[in-house]
Amino acid sequence: MMKNILALMVGCFLMSGVALAADDCKNRGTLDEMYCDENMDLVADTPKDAKDWKDPSTLVFTYTPVEDPAVYKDAFADFQKYMSEATGKKVIYYTVQSNAAEVEAMRSGRLHIAGFSTGPTGFAVNLAGYVPIAVKGTADAFQGYNLIVVTKKDSDIKTLDDIKGKKIAHTSASSNSGNLAPRAIFPQYGIVPDKDYTVVYSGKHDQSILGVAHGDYDAAPVASDVFDRMAKAGRVNGDDFRIVFTSPRFPTSSFGYAHDLNPELAKKIVDAFYAYRFTPEMQKTFGGADRFFPITYEKDWKVIRDIAASTGTSYNQADLKKLAEKEAKAAEEKAKKK
Repeated sequence: MMKNILALMVGCFLMSGVALAADDCKNRGTLDEMYCDENMDLVADTPKDAKDWKDPSTLVFTYTPVEDPAVYKDAFADFQKYMSEATGKKVIYYTVQSNAAEVEAMRSGRLHIAGFSTGPTGFAVNLAGYVPIAVKGTADAFQGYNLIVVTKKDSDIKTLDDIKGKKIAHTSASSNSGNLAPRAIFPQYGIVPDKDYTVVYSGKHDQSILGVAHGDYDAAPVASDVFDRMAKAGRVNGDDFRIVFTSPRFPTSSFGYAHDLNPELAKKIVDAFYAYRFTPEMQKTFGGADRFFPITYEKDWKVIRDIAASTGTSYNQADLKKLAEKEAKAAEEKAKKK
């Protein structure tokens, strides 16, 4: 069944790319042929023809499936209400089960506003016309996270070098901290994934962490903010783990909108993001962040693009298809364990 779903999703994704952007596009850069980037800010421009602008009566919003999707449907309820009042539109939450599915949803026009995980943001920009505008943060700076490598406290893994010869859980192919950053950074320490240790894809950060806790994996590179949230929520006992590596800081999940929304609507969406202040419950859920902090993909995602480039990852259809296949395989393996 998973294979049939994957085939259907990929088929729909490829068919949605049949329509081409205007022939007079002077610069496309690394964007898919559906989009144009004449101002060279690395994201898709608003369509030149007003007939191509979308002004739906209902706006669809979602957040990256980095953890249990149901948790964030509740967490963003107040924000959805605020966005609805700011735009004059009904705003509904659309639950996605994978990064590839989230990218396809925006590319096909079914998703208008979204939060994409750090790594998949590049796929969304290049293949779905996504325009990132913010990350969670405070008045002073955006919220960041680190790649950390976790293992059980009683494990014989004491340093990063000790993961050699072990079974290590990566999250998904597109994940920055869960896959791309380890592949870019670990070789600097003399450790090459797939060569020096066995890579097993868990599908998500929380599944990697829980897998380590249950002994399914010897260790796992994950996002520090996910680990911290799980520990604070009581999903795992932080004292049961040992952190054997911590990377430099990366930006957290991006938030933005589809490039082809009516410019007046897009402005209302942007203004709503920047004006909104998190509820106490949201601040608790998101590690003290109290607002959406303005960013640009061109500047603030450069370190992430560099990591992707160093690992040979291209934000194109072929690599997204590989991502979808790996995510489907991880879902099948998880289902078999139940």
